[in-house]
Amino acid sequence: VLEGGAIDWDGEGTILTTKECLLNPNRNPLMSESDVKAMLHDALGSRTTIWINRGLLNDHTDGHVDNIARFLAPGVVACQSAADADDPNAARLDEIAEQLENQRDARGRLLKVVRIPSPGRVENEDGDVVPASHMNFLIGNATVVVPTYGTPSAQRAVDALKPYFPGRNVVGLPSRHILSGGGSFHCITQQQPA
Repeated sequence: VLEGGAIDWDGEGTILTTKECLLNPNRNPLMSESDVKAMLHDALGSRTTIWINRGLLNDHTDGHVDNIARFLAPGVVACQSAADADDPNAARLDEIAEQLENQRDARGRLLKVVRIPSPGRVENEDGDVVPASHMNFLIGNATVVVPTYGTPSAQRAVDALKPYFPGRNVVGLPSRHILSGGGSFHCITQQQPA
């Protein structure tokens, strides 16, 4: 089982994914890490797979990588930093950044890691923490649509992404209602590489 949000790739042979998702027994019970790597290589031509341990708290997708880390360019990866001390994912976000900072891509480059502010604590109407993320952005031909949740970090996240998408209009759009059904803009679209 491999939905689009389970992987992100740089176009030069490097794939990001999470162990929590692709190695989860409820998805691929008979596949080992090496089996999954071989499948990704065969299907997508990848040469390097970077495994992040886990995704966001309460992520019903079992830790899709498109909620925690995304390529901005070959060799450049964005991940989130805790918005404040109340961020329920603070420890996870730091762990993700540390993992990425020690990785090399398929061309041997040490990854440049760009920290984008997280939305922080976002709860549903029942008071449960939901996996809100500014990483679930959609890259279009002329626009990058960044999910926002009415938190103070929203504009900072949009502004932090702008330098990495010259020639594209980077905008934030409310995504709380989409999140209630699962995911955000990247999750509800099918990307087609140009």
